[in-house]
Parts: sequence; structure tokens; C-alpha cells
Amino acid sequence: MITASLAWFVMQTAPVEAPFAKDIAAFQAADRKSPPKPGQILLIGSSSFTRWTDVGSYFPDRHILNRAFGGSTLVDVIRYVDQVVTPYRPSQVVIYCGENDLAGDTKLPAYKVTERFVTLFKLIRNRYPKVPVAYVSMKPSVSRWSLRAKFTAGNRWIAEYLAGQPATAYIDVWPVMLNARGLPKPEIFVGDNLHMNAQGYALWKPVLEPFLVRF
Repeated sequence: MITASLAWFVMQTAPVEAPFAKDIAAFQAADRKSPPKPGQILLIGSSSFTRWTDVGSYFPDRHILNRAFGGSTLVDVIRYVDQVVTPYRPSQVVIYCGENDLAGDTKLPAYKVTERFVTLFKLIRNRYPKVPVAYVSMKPSVSRWSLRAKFTAGNRWIAEYLAGQPATAYIDVWPVMLNARGLPKPEIFVGDNLHMNAQGYALWKPVLEPFLVRF
């Protein structure tokens, strides 16, 4: 018979599953079932990409592989770089990440997001030295408007860093997401006022398109 104290001990000593392990396992299962072709544009990062499940229909003349996992921070993407980047031999890597780093830790300074991005960028470049890398700016949203100063600071520093690196692009989505009053357009978000609906992604399409490589 298991006593309460023994049950507590088992719970405390049982292996703890790594964050997002199920998401990574799902990617690997999908790859085994249908191995992705090399040379695709690879999307990585957090939920603004994860939820763009029909991204291929927005760019029918590109081949896009989405390996973003929702809720992730740059730390998480760094942790899984050998699962979500290394296997795919992409023609380009496009990153959307950083929002959750700042939203999940309100004491985190914006420069830390830049440092984390640089770490991820260097890991990608170590694996694929000549593959273009693009970063989509941390977006404005209704629910995270209070973090706008940190988002804009982090975006600015990442843009400045990329300006000094070859084969890179910084993609600024802020102008198309703000209304005439300089506030996030509420109609482009789902009910949580954080994640975008189809209208939001339709605004992203012409902003991203010039920066995506062609085959």
C-alpha cells in the first residue's frame, strides 16, 4: 500500500517532462510520416506563427514549413534548435519570437530579449552559415499594449544587430497593425486580444512577402 508520504516522494522524484516536449514529439512524428522536403522556408518561434496554420495559402508560390510552437520563448527555441531547425536544410529561416519572454517575466529587461535572439541567430548560422535569416518584429496587441515600450526597444536592438549581419532581414509589422490613433486594431484579433485572426494575417502577407526567398 502506498502511503501519502511515499506518493509525495514519488511525485517529487519522478522525471519532469521538458517544456514543449509534446510539441517537439508531434513534429518528429509528422516528419517520420511525411519527411519534409529540404529547401523550404522554415518558420520558427511562438504562437503568432503556430496559429498561422494556412500560411501556405497566403504564399502559394513558396514552399513553407511551419515548426513554431505556441507559448514558446526564445529560450525554448534555443533549447530545441536541433529539433526545429537542424534537420530541415531550409532555404530561409523566419523567426517570430520574443513576446513571451517579456510577457512571462515582467522584470526582464528588453535587452535580454536581444541577447537571447543573438544566441539563437548564432546557433542557426553555425548550422547553416549561408542561409538567410529574417526576424518578424514583436507585434503590437491589445492585451499586451502595456509592454509596448519593451517590445519596441527589443525590436529596435534586434533590427540594429541584423543590419550588421549578411543575408538577414528585419520585418516590421507595426505600421499595418495600428489604427489612425496609433493603437492596435481590435478587429484583427481573436477574443483574447492577443492572437490574430485571418484579417491580421492578411495584413501581414504583403509585409512579409518581399522578404521571403523565391525558388
